[in-house]
Amino acid sequence: MKIGIIGGGSIGLLFSYYLSLRNEVSIYTRTQDQADLINEHGLHLVKGGIEQAPVLVTAAPIQEWSGNEDLTVVAVKQYQLADLITEIKVKAKGPILFLQNGYGHIKLLSELATTEVYVGSIEHGAVRENGYTVQHNGIGVTRTAVFKGEAGLLREITTNAPSGFPFFLESDFKEMLIKKLVVNSVINPLTAILKVKNGELIHNPFFFEIFKQLFQECAHVLELPNQEQYFQNLMTVCEKTANNHSSMYKDIENGRQTEIDAILGYLLELSRSKNIKAPLIHNYYQCIKGKEHEREGA
Repeated sequence: MKIGIIGGGSIGLLFSYYLSLRNEVSIYTRTQDQADLINEHGLHLVKGGIEQAPVLVTAAPIQEWSGNEDLTVVAVKQYQLADLITEIKVKAKGPILFLQNGYGHIKLLSELATTEVYVGSIEHGAVRENGYTVQHNGIGVTRTAVFKGEAGLLREITTNAPSGFPFFLESDFKEMLIKKLVVNSVINPLTAILKVKNGELIHNPFFFEIFKQLFQECAHVLELPNQEQYFQNLMTVCEKTANNHSSMYKDIENGRQTEIDAILGYLLELSRSKNIKAPLIHNYYQCIKGKEHEREGA
């Protein structure tokens, strides 16, 4: 299968590496410099501290994406998607899989004319080491679901996924994304502000109290039908990734923009539209925005 991957961040590099093991992959990066590095060195993956054999893929700037692959995977951050969506709408010819956090991007996907649109939820931990190397720190799964169209291609990917990089096909895209939204809304801002690894949120009894209260507030705003199920999923993810630093922690640490607007920002808008008081969501949103402001003033 010919697969195009838009985005040269940690997730774009991770998916390009694994999917190239059984497919013909082209990666489209923000800069020509990164594309040149990948074409020169190949893609490198570090797993469990051990560098794996490099793989060869074709790399080019995003502007050269033509939409002709059998599948396109969009692996940019949600705040980068708005600038790309017009180009995607014009060029997309085949199925597209979107891998953004949060739920705000769903309204953008409704504008696409292409018949097959999929969404995904990633449970892997990955950190970009340089322009062509990614560390695979937390082994998880990729959950996918149909937003529009048929699931045929998703079933093919699920069946043919490379060892150590499984894909699961979910029946309800909304439930899948909301589960991930809850995980991101609790773990990411708390770890970023408290400056701890994920596991400390449940192992430290004082942090765990905040963890539970923030979950309750998110559940209230989202009107979750089965709170216990969502809480158990949150606990499971936290335990599985106990030794990891969240992506928001790493973004703050490295002076990058975070996805807080797509996560707590989305919940804040929802709480206002429902006239629900959400003080913790409001306060942690402001804390992360304050950290971003520090970076901008530096």
